[in-house]
Amino acid sequence: MKKAEILFNNIAPLVDGGQYYCKCETDLPFKIYVTITGLNATSKVFLNFRKKAEKSWLQSIMNSIGQDRFEAAIKTKETGLYEYTFVVEEEDGIITHDRIYEVYFDRPRARFAAWYEMWPRSQGKIKGKSATFDDMINRLPYVHDLGFDTIYLAPTYPVGGTNKKGPNNSLKAGPDDPGSLFSIGNEYGDHKAVNPDFGTMEDFHRFIKEAAKFGIELAIDIVFTCSPDHPWIKQHPEWFYHNSDGTIKYAENPPKKYEDIHPLNFECENYRELWNELRDIFLFWIEQGIRTFRVDNPHTKPVEFWKWIIKEIHKKDSSAILLAEAFTEPKMMKLLGKVGFTQSYTYFTWRYNKHDFTEYMTELTMTDMQYYFRGNLFTNTPDILMPLLQEAGRPAFMQRIVLASTLSSVYGMYNGYELCENKAIPGTEDYLNSEKYEYKVWDWDRPGNIKYYIKKLNQIRKENVALHYYRNLSFYESSDDNILFYGKTSYNNENTILVAVNMDAYNEHSGVLHLPLEKFGIQAVEEYTIEELLSGKTFTQKGKELSITLSNEDPAWIFTLHKKY
Repeated sequence: MKKAEILFNNIAPLVDGGQYYCKCETDLPFKIYVTITGLNATSKVFLNFRKKAEKSWLQSIMNSIGQDRFEAAIKTKETGLYEYTFVVEEEDGIITHDRIYEVYFDRPRARFAAWYEMWPRSQGKIKGKSATFDDMINRLPYVHDLGFDTIYLAPTYPVGGTNKKGPNNSLKAGPDDPGSLFSIGNEYGDHKAVNPDFGTMEDFHRFIKEAAKFGIELAIDIVFTCSPDHPWIKQHPEWFYHNSDGTIKYAENPPKKYEDIHPLNFECENYRELWNELRDIFLFWIEQGIRTFRVDNPHTKPVEFWKWIIKEIHKKDSSAILLAEAFTEPKMMKLLGKVGFTQSYTYFTWRYNKHDFTEYMTELTMTDMQYYFRGNLFTNTPDILMPLLQEAGRPAFMQRIVLASTLSSVYGMYNGYELCENKAIPGTEDYLNSEKYEYKVWDWDRPGNIKYYIKKLNQIRKENVALHYYRNLSFYESSDDNILFYGKTSYNNENTILVAVNMDAYNEHSGVLHLPLEKFGIQAVEEYTIEELLSGKTFTQKGKELSITLSNEDPAWIFTLHKKY
């Protein structure tokens, strides 16, 4: 049989026809499907795969699933980029597909993690004074008790003093005001140094080690901005944008102006020298023990830069995780995922009702996006205190964190969320008196907090493997348009979790849920037990319909069913 008679079609999954690699994790098999026509009765079909740059192929036989369709899976415990193709063995020879495809295996934490965004300036106990790394170490038991396994640290670099911003981003700063953490660089160093207000590099290393004892990984903020005092201003003025008079431009995002920040010109004449220096920042922090990075505003830099630098980072550490802070148009957010960002922020904070969430989460987890875009659902950020949280208060905080922690397998919140902090600068989503520009001391036990609720949510997540996965979301029917009903089932079908959430943070709602009894192997005529995990309550039920009432103070049920034997 001639090679031309064998055709390989409908290969799945692929990202843009194989232009970009798919993503998987090392605790899951990556399943691959292909349609092959022109085979005869003695043909054997194989999947050939190997880690990128290795010479020899591993081989797995592909199973027929009917109508010329075949499947196989790649399994590996090693992170990194893998490539694969298809081989047909005939009696008179071997035919190999003429294309090679790629898949990147990340560690499971890329998919399942709970992030706590910690701002160093608010972790101490002395008013008007910065917290130190030792203060942050003292906060580790608190974060661990809440159930978080990743601490995302706001920038810890030295802060410039020229054009320093005051409270609430005011132009006038007092001598004791610390300035913005995003105004990076001064006489103490650049992006490879720590702010002396927080301590020394040795203190930082101790923080990493102490966090690891609690099973907590530190993620640091990579921010490619420079203060007027950054060493690069004098050493490499050619790396920046210039005004007509030769002075270096400061950053603007109309109507906002950032006189204390100078943006880099990624397409300057000697851009390669700049790119290498920026790469070395990542490599430096990897050497310090950091494996996870939150990257500030990646959409304002060239995509080719990220495509290159992510490859360079993964040469150093194939398990490195990069979260894209890209609140921008969908096309760019998707492209950043395609070129290699491990996770991305999403439009979660701007989705409000049942229709919005059903449509958006379907796109993220049930279309081709699921293979290259992991949505890290953050309830809030220092720049995004959504109007619902400002206006509805505690019930909204409870509602939103249930949604974030159960719709996606990876989510996060900014410190103070557990206190239901909702004071904003009027007419904005910016926090009033934000620690972005000043020191703060929080009462972490103040009345009205929802620490117990967050702790229970994270406990439920850890104990139920169905919530560890990203691509297994299903939406189910509820009779009330204000009640969102969805669930997740583990890949071994041994654990299914159902979630019903009141989307109205102001009013109580009742409705009928249509339960997917088939997920539990339960017949409609059989009795079964419902276990509600937030409250611990159990009761007996029969039939596919469940009547439920959700108040604004008790906005969600997270439950599972147990078959009676």
